[in-house]
Amino acid sequence: MSHVTLDELMRALPEVMAALKDGAAIDMLCLRPARNQRRFVDEMTLTRAEGIPGERWKSEPWLRTDDGAPHPGIQVSILPRRVLDLVWRDRENVLHPGDTFVADMDMSLENLPVGQLLDVGTAVLRVSDVFNDGCVKWKARYGAAAKDWITAPGHPALRLRGILCSIEQDGVIRTGDILKKREAD
Repeated sequence: MSHVTLDELMRALPEVMAALKDGAAIDMLCLRPARNQRRFVDEMTLTRAEGIPGERWKSEPWLRTDDGAPHPGIQVSILPRRVLDLVWRDRENVLHPGDTFVADMDMSLENLPVGQLLDVGTAVLRVSDVFNDGCVKWKARYGAAAKDWITAPGHPALRLRGILCSIEQDGVIRTGDILKKREAD
């Protein structure tokens, strides 16, 4: 299996950053019922209290608050479509990264600042201040270059590994729903 090279990733950066600024369709709704398990669905329910029923956020979060509760800022993860298409080359043998969904949208801090509300389906999400820098599994599955690219100088603000969000309003999302920035009131 060949991983993407740092040179390929750097050359692709302008195309990655040319993604939609708003109004991107969501795709690849993914549940993670247990570690290294993926289940793709066409619809999922999101709740503030439970996260995504059928997911492991409440029982096995990778980040907790000071009081030991699952961190609400990691309930939903959104991966830019163009990044996924660059790094996930062997879709038969390499596991999907496990993000809640994929969208062809610019996830940069400039476009989606911390606290930005996002409408999708009947749910509302809030962009978290938790940075998604790609875990050890990201590096193992997609290569060292894919991991290094995320944290290269100037790249953290681009959020190439995607964004993490809390669920602000319970709702249902479906494949094809549009991810939209909510205007400030």
